[in-house]
Amino acid sequence: MDFPTIHTNFWDAIIAVPLVMILTQIIKLKFKPPKVMVPTIALVIGLLLAVLISHPYHFSSGLFMGWFYGYAAVGSYASLKANVIAFLKKFHGKKHE
Repeated sequence: MDFPTIHTNFWDAIIAVPLVMILTQIIKLKFKPPKVMVPTIALVIGLLLAVLISHPYHFSSGLFMGWFYGYAAVGSYASLKANVIAFLKKFHGKKHE
């Protein structure tokens, strides 16, 4: 089995991951899923974007990049949230979860 050559581009780095984050947040606001399901939702959105849009002609590339999109969005969101909470605690002295 030959592994595909995957080239990352502007779409992968700048558009796809933030798009997964935005779509996940919209789903969270509209449907209020349990917090445990949110990373799975991001992963599914990432997989759908990658398989159907980014790499429609190579399924294994789509799966790999879909995992990348989904988990990069989850990690970026967690990092952003932790930084905002730390900022608020430091400069406002409030407790946040």
